[in-house]
Amino acid sequence: MEKSFIQKFLVSFLPVIVVAGLGTLFVNLGNDWFNSLVVPTQWIPNFVIPIVWTVIYLIAAFILYIWAGKNNMPKAVKVLFIINGISNVLWCLLFFTLNQTFIGLIAIILNLIAGIYLLLEIKKVNNAYFYWLFIYPIWLSIATCLNLAIWILN
Repeated sequence: MEKSFIQKFLVSFLPVIVVAGLGTLFVNLGNDWFNSLVVPTQWIPNFVIPIVWTVIYLIAAFILYIWAGKNNMPKAVKVLFIINGISNVLWCLLFFTLNQTFIGLIAIILNLIAGIYLLLEIKKVNNAYFYWLFIYPIWLSIATCLNLAIWILN
């Protein structure tokens, strides 16, 4: 039986909105601290970061929305989406709000590993979703390198 729009929205977009909202909150709480750090000279312009995250979150929500309507998302993919959402929020909390660059580095490395596993599990089921979400572990790799650079420089 086909799920209603509201059910599909609650299962797909609402969790992504919560993750994005909490992440943004934790980032904003640590903005003053972050702006006081020494950053690499080859830093990504600040305006690019929320744009890329918005694209990633929209792609994830769209994939979840489609799968929610079909009721055929593999359990491993569901679990990995949850792990990645929690990991994203946890990194924002550790790095920005609690100012823990090294512990944040460990968290984002674990997040990157979970992101790669998510992508590989999605590839087993749907190549299109795999290519749509391919930006996610690439972006996490960039963020991991930047986190490492900040830890070294500060």
